[in-house]
Formats: sequence, C-alpha cells, structure tokens
Amino acid sequence: MLRSRINELLTESDAFIRSHGFRLPPFAYWSPEELRSRTATDSPMVRDHFLGWDITDFGEGRYDDLGLFLFTLRNGSNSNVARGKGMLYAEKLLISGENQVTPMHRHNMKTEDIINRGGGTLVLELFKADEDGGIDETAEFAVRTDGSARHMKGGGLLKLAPGESVSLEPEIWHSFWGEGGRVLIGEVSNVNDDRTDNVFREEIGRFSTIKEDEDPTHLLVSDYDSWL
Repeated sequence: MLRSRINELLTESDAFIRSHGFRLPPFAYWSPEELRSRTATDSPMVRDHFLGWDITDFGEGRYDDLGLFLFTLRNGSNSNVARGKGMLYAEKLLISGENQVTPMHRHNMKTEDIINRGGGTLVLELFKADEDGGIDETAEFAVRTDGSARHMKGGGLLKLAPGESVSLEPEIWHSFWGEGGRVLIGEVSNVNDDRTDNVFREEIGRFSTIKEDEDPTHLLVSDYDSWL
C-alpha cells in the first residue's frame, strides 16, 4: 500500500469512528516523532503492547476488496497470562467496508467478542475446526450471541445488526464483511498478539507492504519495529 493512501485512510477512519460517538485515546494522535520520544521516556506501553493504528491489505494490494482497519485501544501481556493476573484482556475497534472481506482465519489462543457498534450489517461466514485445526465443512455447532445460542452449519452466514454481537472461540474459523455500508466493529478479547495468533486458510500476510511515497501522519503498529 502507498503511505499516502494509508494517511488518507487514517483521516477517513477517524471521522467514521467519531460519527458514531466514539473518540480515540490521545496516543492515537501522536506524531511519529512524539511517539518515538515518549517510547524512549514515559510511554513504552504503546509500543510494547502493540497499541494503535493498523491498516492491512493482507499483503495482497487490494484493500477495498480484501482489507481491514483496526485500532488497538488496550492490550495485556503474555507475562500477565503466565501469572494469571493483571491485564488479561484486549480491546479493539475495527472498520469493515461494504463487501470488504477479512479473509478466513482462526486463532490459536484468542477468544473474542465481535460487536456491531454501528453502520451496516456485519456478515460472518463461520466454520468449526476439525481435530487437526483445519476447516470442517460439514460440522454443526453453536455460537453465543447476546445471551442466546445460535446453531450454525459449516459455511453458514451469521448476520449481526447494530448492537448485536457474537463470541468466537479459538476453534471457530471466521471471515467477515460489511453489508449495506461500512460497519464499526468492537472487539473484546483476552490478551492478543496479532504477530503469532492468526491462522489463515490461504497463504496470506497479516500486514501490508508499504511504499513510502510520503511521510507517515501516524505510525502503524507494523511500523514499530523499524521506527521505534
């Protein structure tokens, strides 16, 4: 992706989030220079806990068709998980465009609640994992949705209107997209590491390859290793 396109998407996404009455935390608006300075002094948590902006085309160069916007608001650490106390949770905001697909994947560790916070309808295609972790095309299973169980067949579509949510355990494969417009999505989960905990059906990258045609307005989480 071009850095100029990423900068445009940062502005557009922030405006869409604000249109639904949500405000991002102050660290969202730190310049690369301020983030570097704060990381070196009083605020390494943004870097160390992988907080902040994340715009991905999954390495395919087709963001409008295959892509996702994410912002990690809070995230614990694996050391907390090992101790069994401290911050054991994570929270994100996502934006899925109309017919913009997040590819089929599951997680090794993460259980997540996916919440439609506003906009269009969120459509999820779901499968249950087989004993080897692959996709079971025929298995029937249930997912928890707002205090009720919904019974699904492999490849079934679960549609969530604004205000509705679903809990996805690690063995549930899922792909999703917006229907009838962009969707603002909330994600609440246990501690999350996007660098290690995503298993995709196809061979695909998690982060974008960026072409630096202009300076970044704000850094993405995928920039941290090279910039901070």
